[in-house]
Amino acid sequence: MVEHSASVIVKAPVHQVYELFTHFNDFPKFMSFVKEVTYHDDMRSHWVVKVLGQYEWDAINEDWIPDKQIGWRSTRGLKNTGKVKFHALGPNRTSVDVYIRYTPPTGPLGNLGNHFGANGYFDASLHKDLANFARMVEEAPVGALDPMSSHYLFHEESAARKGDITPRQKAAMERDPMMSPQALSEREAKIAQEATLRQQLAATQATERQRKLESEQARQREQSEILAREAIKRQQEMREREEARRKAASIPLDPRHTYAAWAHGLGDKDGMRARIPNFAQDPMTSRRPRKPVISAKPQGEE
Repeated sequence: MVEHSASVIVKAPVHQVYELFTHFNDFPKFMSFVKEVTYHDDMRSHWVVKVLGQYEWDAINEDWIPDKQIGWRSTRGLKNTGKVKFHALGPNRTSVDVYIRYTPPTGPLGNLGNHFGANGYFDASLHKDLANFARMVEEAPVGALDPMSSHYLFHEESAARKGDITPRQKAAMERDPMMSPQALSEREAKIAQEATLRQQLAATQATERQRKLESEQARQREQSEILAREAIKRQQEMREREEARRKAASIPLDPRHTYAAWAHGLGDKDGMRARIPNFAQDPMTSRRPRKPVISAKPQGEE
């Protein structure tokens, strides 16, 4: 058997993704290579796909686990089995992993498919339609559990839009109340109205963003002007202080204002005397010491 797999990340809760995927009969409305999915009952369905040739089979559901996994097994036609697993990556992110195994058809059609690289074409088709599923979910209203609520149904590449569906699929769609001309007309009108509302909302948001941007730019300009004025003021003050210091340094000292004059006024006689060189370093020995008085030698000493 040949095995294929594909994965996609869907920006939606796992329960919503699981529920929307189980609507097999809606696959032709947004997928390109699925031409028919009709139900025999709640467990059995009939499938028609077109990948380098048209293939059919009946399938029965098996190994279904709510919000986690669905599986199937063919009972007639192209022999195949498959599983789809759902993993919640977050509140609004779900990983969808598809695994398919099938036995290639024998005879000229199977040989022709192998010659033209049917396996690679099937992989590309599987990835493409899985991406279509992700977009269908993401363009459905929040919490919607019916694919008919999605705006992505009947896009230009879908089998239903191109008319590339089987008569049974067409008849099943015509029996669906949501596919009546009136229902489809109401759906299109609703989609157009919602698109207009989205455009208006986007325009309002763009205007608000522009207003905030202009307000922020004005605030930054005002702040820059304040900083520039403060810098000029500081420079002016520095120049004035420097000029004051320069002028003060150029004025000769008045002898009346020297330390000597001040000390003399206080009666400090030393204030008028020249200091010895080491006065500043050792004030205790700065005075000129008196000459020692040499006394006469005591009697009896030699």
